[in-house]
Amino acid sequence: MLLSVNNNNDHNNKMNNIGVIGGNGYTICSGSWDNSIRIWDVETTKQLNMFKGHQNAISIVKYGSNELVNTILSGSNDKSVRLWDIRSSQQIEVFNGHTSHVCAADYSPFAIKNINKVIDSNSKVICSGSSDKTIRFWDIRSNKNELCVMKVDEKVACLKFIELKKKVNNDPKKLNGNCY
Repeated sequence: MLLSVNNNNDHNNKMNNIGVIGGNGYTICSGSWDNSIRIWDVETTKQLNMFKGHQNAISIVKYGSNELVNTILSGSNDKSVRLWDIRSSQQIEVFNGHTSHVCAADYSPFAIKNINKVIDSNSKVICSGSSDKTIRFWDIRSNKNELCVMKVDEKVACLKFIELKKKVNNDPKKLNGNCY
C-alpha cells in the first residue's frame, strides 16, 4: 500500500524516517527535516498527531513496545534523543550527551550491566548511536541518567538488538548481546 500524504498537514520538508506501530498496523509515524514527528492513519492518510521539540532534522523514530507501547523514541541532528507520550502528545524526557547528530535509537530488551549496578530488562533502558562514534545507554526512570557509553571506531548508523545463542557442550545457551 502506498501512503500519499499530500494535504495541508504534510511535513514542510522531506521525511527522513518512518516507524510502524506494532499493535494496530494502521498507523505510522514519520520524522522529517522540518524538525517534526507526525503520526498518520494509513487508511485515511490523515495526520493524527504532531510532536515538536527537536531543533534540527529528525533522523530516527521508533515506537515503543510492551510497557512503553504508548511512546515514541526519536533522535535528531540536534544531538538529542527524546521520548514522547503518544496519548498526551507531550515530550517525556530529553537525553543529551552526544556531541554529533544522533543516527540511531532503540529500546533495549536486555539487561544492562554497569560498573556500579545491573539494570534489568524491565528498567526501561534506551540506547542511542551517533556520528560521534558512541553508543549511549540511558535509564528512562532515572531522569536522563546515562548508564554507560561505548566508544566505537565508526559513526553508528543503526542499532539492532539481537539475542545470541552459544553452544556449550552441545547445549544451546542464550546470551544477551547486541549488534551495532
